[in-house]
Amino acid sequence: MTTKNALAADEKFRIDKWLFAARFYKTRSQAADAVECGQVQINGMRAKPSRNLNEGDLLSIRIGPYHHQVKVLALSGQRRSATEAHLLYQETEESQQAREALAENLKSQQPLPRYAGKGRPTKRTRRDLDRFIGDK
Repeated sequence: MTTKNALAADEKFRIDKWLFAARFYKTRSQAADAVECGQVQINGMRAKPSRNLNEGDLLSIRIGPYHHQVKVLALSGQRRSATEAHLLYQETEESQQAREALAENLKSQQPLPRYAGKGRPTKRTRRDLDRFIGDK
């Protein structure tokens, strides 16, 4: 006869499930793809999505230009609210400072040039473009 607490203690927590539950990725398949591509490292080593995670592990997570260094505080396989998800990990001070500096740097950069027109070109402007390019 086993209790629920004994089952919870024996349960294994996959890295992709934990990343999804901690709200680093919107779907579990995105989390698994990130781990497979090497964007997530456990204790400085590359891992597979099925790798088991333990409390106290240090994760290095790269999402776009941002780099997170987090320590696993608790394990969960269920996705819950953002406030509860934040209790699963603690981000290092260096990681927070580096991400804030990168965010400020990205904000200060010039935006990419965009098309100044409004919406789709009209039939007339499309014909003018075709004549200019030389298609017709």
